[in-house]
Amino acid sequence: MAAAAAPGALGTLRASRARLAAACCARLGPGWRLPGSLRGPRVAPAMWARGWAPAAGDSAPRRGYSSDVKTEDELRVRYLEEENRGIVVLGINRAYAKNSFSKNLVKMLSKAVDALKSDKKVRTIIVRSEVPGVFCAANLPVPTIAAIDGLALGGGLELALACDIRVAASSAKMGLVETKLAIIPGGGGTQRLPRAIGVSLAKELIFSARVLDGQEAKAVGLISHVLEQNPEGDAAYRKALDLAREFLPQGPVAMRVAKLAINQGMEVDLVTGLAIEEACYAQTIPTKDRLEGLLAFKEKRSPRYKGE
Repeated sequence: MAAAAAPGALGTLRASRARLAAACCARLGPGWRLPGSLRGPRVAPAMWARGWAPAAGDSAPRRGYSSDVKTEDELRVRYLEEENRGIVVLGINRAYAKNSFSKNLVKMLSKAVDALKSDKKVRTIIVRSEVPGVFCAANLPVPTIAAIDGLALGGGLELALACDIRVAASSAKMGLVETKLAIIPGGGGTQRLPRAIGVSLAKELIFSARVLDGQEAKAVGLISHVLEQNPEGDAAYRKALDLAREFLPQGPVAMRVAKLAINQGMEVDLVTGLAIEEACYAQTIPTKDRLEGLLAFKEKRSPRYKGE
């Protein structure tokens, strides 16, 4: 790359920025190119890192659901219909094991995530438990919401931390309690919790194995929204559905690229982060969705995005 030819420390910085931006674009899929001075050869596709964060609550309302995509009882994948089209719900249903993970469940989740990553019709994913009162225990390219209506202890909270947004009922219980068993969080908790609430407070919670309710979790910034539980036991899920509906009208390509820019940028310094943003922004310019957005604004109508 041209940036790599620059002399001294500046050249090294530019080369590093270019490589990070290239990696950023690689995650967008085949055919993406770098903008401006960072432009190089065509970027090859790269796999998104696997991840998921289940959520809890009572069984979901049936209205608006299509038929189940999978028939296994442990994992239910539903594409919502009508005004909720574009929202997918992953429901964990291992009541007899209180939603603990089995090899079969992990395998099914992995397959489901791989399928959803390549489905351009998917706009937002809600991950929840279908076992009342239990939150089982991603990185998907579209927004993910963890709806915590029950217990989210240990691995359950770690998986919720892998989601973009977390909402919980006030009666929910959350905590990384592994130190009580003389082990440490091993599913990303020691890394994601400090990034979510700060290093000092994360250490305090992990060292003490403290369990927080929904209000306490909201106070420390662990979750975005807290709701009083409803008689159906699915207050967090309903809030997650409301949020997902807010996301539906936005441009699908822009949503994916915005998530990528944020996630990648949070791991680097500001200068490199801005280079990643520049690379990601450039990917939205040639899209048909951008032109449709401008035309819809001019014609004072709602845009009809196709994810292209």
